[in-house]
Amino acid sequence: MDLVFGQLIAGLSYGSTLFLVSAGLTLIFGVTRVVNFAHGSLYMLGAYIAYSITTHWTPNVFSFFGGLLLAALAVAAVGALLEIVLLRRIYSSPEIFQLLATFGVVLIVQDVALAIWGPGELFAPRAPGLKGSVEVAGAFVPQYSIFVMIVGPVVYALLWWVINRTRWGTWVRAAAQDRETAGALGLNEPLLFTSVFALGAFLAGLAGALQIPRETVNLQMDLGILIEAFVVVVVGGLGSVTGAFWAALLIGMLHAFGSWWLPQSTLVLIFVVMAVVLILRPYGLLGRPSAPQITRMQAHAPFVAPGLRWRIVGALALGIAIVLPMLIGDYAIVIATEVAIAAVLAASLHFGMGLGGIVSFGHAAFFGLGAYAVALAITYLAAPFAAALILAPIVAGSVALLIGRVVLRSHGVYAAMLTLAFAQILWSTAIQWVDVTGGDNGVLGLWSVLPAALSSPLPYYVLAAVVAVASLAALRRIALAPFGFALRAARDSELRADAIGIDSQRTRWLAFSVGAFFAGIAGALHAFHKGSVFPTTLSIPVSVDALIMVLLGGVQTLIGPIVGALTYHALSTELTRVTDHWRLLLGLAIVVLAVAFPDGIVGFARRRLAKAP
Repeated sequence: MDLVFGQLIAGLSYGSTLFLVSAGLTLIFGVTRVVNFAHGSLYMLGAYIAYSITTHWTPNVFSFFGGLLLAALAVAAVGALLEIVLLRRIYSSPEIFQLLATFGVVLIVQDVALAIWGPGELFAPRAPGLKGSVEVAGAFVPQYSIFVMIVGPVVYALLWWVINRTRWGTWVRAAAQDRETAGALGLNEPLLFTSVFALGAFLAGLAGALQIPRETVNLQMDLGILIEAFVVVVVGGLGSVTGAFWAALLIGMLHAFGSWWLPQSTLVLIFVVMAVVLILRPYGLLGRPSAPQITRMQAHAPFVAPGLRWRIVGALALGIAIVLPMLIGDYAIVIATEVAIAAVLAASLHFGMGLGGIVSFGHAAFFGLGAYAVALAITYLAAPFAAALILAPIVAGSVALLIGRVVLRSHGVYAAMLTLAFAQILWSTAIQWVDVTGGDNGVLGLWSVLPAALSSPLPYYVLAAVVAVASLAALRRIALAPFGFALRAARDSELRADAIGIDSQRTRWLAFSVGAFFAGIAGALHAFHKGSVFPTTLSIPVSVDALIMVLLGGVQTLIGPIVGALTYHALSTELTRVTDHWRLLLGLAIVVLAVAFPDGIVGFARRRLAKAP
C-alpha cells in the first residue's frame, strides 16, 4: 500500500508539471491557432535560466523560489518577443507554416543554449526548506514532490478564475470561439495575442524551473516534454484548459503506474491511450468540433499541368541533377542519392497534405515500415533484392489502409496527432521487440543481397534516381487524374464534395494509403542505401524533416516537395559539415524562408514570374 501511495504522489506531481506546460500550449493554440513547436524550448529555457539564477545566489528559501519566479518571467519576455518579432508577421500564412517557423526557433534555441551552458548535464541545488521527506500513509514522500503536486491545481484554479471572471478572460474566450468576429467588434488582437503568448511562455518557463531540483538540466528536455504536452492538449481537447488539467493527471498516472507495473510499456502507453481517446472522442475529452470551413491552406489556385516551356526546363534540370553528381565524385553521389530518397518521401507526404489537406505528424511510420519490411524480409525470409524492394511499399500501403479509417475520422491537428500516435507505437515496438527487430542495435547486413552491379555508389544512385523519377511521375499523374480532382474537392469542402456524389471519406482514405505506399518505396531505398535499419527511421525527426521539406518547397505546387527536399537536405548537410553551429544557421534559414516565402520557394517563384512583364 505504501508503494502504491508513493507512486500516486509521483504521478500527481508529474501530472502537475505536465499541466503547466500543456496549459500554456492549449491557451496559445486556442487563441492564436498557432501549433507552437517551440513550446518545449521555452520549458528548457526556464530550467536553464533557473539553474543560472539559483546557483549564482546564496541558497535560501527566498532566493531559490524567487529565482524560479524570475526565470519564468524571463521566459515570458522571450515568448512575448517571439510573438511580436516572428509570429505576428505570419498570422496570415497557412497555420502549418507557423509550425515550420516555430521549428526553426527550436533549432536556434538549441544552439544558443549549447553555446551558453554547454553540452553537459547540469545539477541544480535542492529546494531549501523542502529537502526532506514526510511519511504519509506509510510511504515516505519527498516534500518537494508534494509542493509541485499542489502548484498544478493552484495554477489551474487561478487560470479558471482569470478566463471566466475577468475582462481579459472574456477577450480570450471570444477570440478562441470566433477570432474574426471578435476583431470586427474592436478587440485589440495584437495586444491579446502577445499577452496570451507571454502567459503561455510563463507557464512553460515555470514548469521548467520547477523541475531543476528533481532532474538534471540538459539539451534534450525540450522535445521530450513537447511531445507529451501535445498528447495532453489533444487528449484534453484543443483550447480547453480544464481538459488539459484532467488529461495531464491521466498521463501522470500512466507514467507512474505504467513504469511500475508494465515497465516495457512506458514508451508506448500514453500514445495508445491517446489513440483510444481520439477513436472514441475525435475531438478529445472536452474538445468541441468546429464548423466546416474553407481553411487558408485550401484557398489556393488549382494545380495545372505545366506548359511546354516548363517541361523543357524540368527535363533539363532532371538531366543535370542525374549527371552532375557523377562528374563531381563519390561524396556528391552519396548526397544525391539521399536527396532522391528525400524527394520521394516529401512527395509522398505532399500527396495527402497538399491535395487532400491530411496533415501528418507521423509520416515516418510508413517510411520506417518500408525500411523494416526490407530488413525483416531479408533476415527471416531470405528474400532477394527485387522481392524485398517490391514488398516494402505493399506493407506500408496496407498498414495505412488499416489505420487510415481510424485516423481520418478526425480532422486537422487531431488527425495529425493520431498519425503521430501510430508512428510512436511502431517506434516503441521497434525498440522493445529486440528478438525480432534487434532493438537499438537495428537490423544489419542488408548489402549482402545487393546485386554485384549495384554494390558501388554510382550504380545504386542511378537506380535510386530512376525509382525516384518513376515515383514522382506516378504521383504527378495521379494528382492530375480525376482521382486527384476528387481529392482536392474533398479537401476544399467535404460537404459540397459529398453533395455532388464524391465519397470524401473513401477518397481521402485511399489518398492516405497512396502516400504511405510511396513513403514505403523511400524507406526501402533508404534501407539498401545504408545497409542497415534502426528505429530512428520511425522517429519523430524523420516526420519533421518530411514536413519541413514539403513546406519549404510549397504545399500547393507539385514540384514543391522536390525543391524542398533538395534545399533542406543540401543546406543541412553542408551546414553540418562546415560549422558546429549548424542548428543556429539552419534555424535562422528556416525562419527567414517561412517569413519571406509563405507559399514556399516554388510558390514565391511562380508569383514573381506571373508579375513579370
